Amino acid sequence: MSKLKKNYYFVSFSELAKYSLREAELLNEIIIDYDNRDIKEELNNMHEIEHQADTANHTVIFKLIREFITPIEREDIIAICQTIDNVTDAIEDVLLCFYMYNVKKLRPELVEFSRIVIDSCKALVKAFDEFHDFKKSTKLRDYIVEVNNLEEKADRLYTEAVRKLYVDTVDPIELIIWDKVLLQFENCCDACEDVADVIESVIMKNI
Repeated sequence: MSKLKKNYYFVSFSELAKYSLREAELLNEIIIDYDNRDIKEELNNMHEIEHQADTANHTVIFKLIREFITPIEREDIIAICQTIDNVTDAIEDVLLCFYMYNVKKLRPELVEFSRIVIDSCKALVKAFDEFHDFKKSTKLRDYIVEVNNLEEKADRLYTEAVRKLYVDTVDPIELIIWDKVLLQFENCCDACEDVADVIESVIMKNI
């Protein structure tokens, strides 16, 4: 297998992860400046990134279908593409929640949640930048651990945020809405950890 053909998948993984990061950064910008944002317009902006990510994902899968030899197992390439796609979808779904539930005012925990999602996506991009050299890289495992640690941080934040919600909130509709929104943020971090788990699994199978 030529080096160019081998590197294609590893470069593509990194590019796919960057779409998730772009979404995470857009979500953070919206949260910080929420009162001045048109959420329907921002949802269109978010969906455009998601559409670009889907197109890139399909391109990788289509190439995989036509190739006989791949640098790692086919099912691992598919798993990586699917789990990254899940991150992209999960981030878009947060903004979709804001729009569907007509959220007018955000809870303060969302700023920290948003930062955790960004940091998780950044760690994944760094991990995929190292992934082509996964047998020798001295940094790759550190990035995987970073994603896992961020997911644990998100778990703690989610637990405290949900408790505060149920302690402070009287309106049952508001309670339902925010329970779903907070869970969706948690889903974003879980999705990032799923990607890291797949990377780790590939490493273990190939060392």
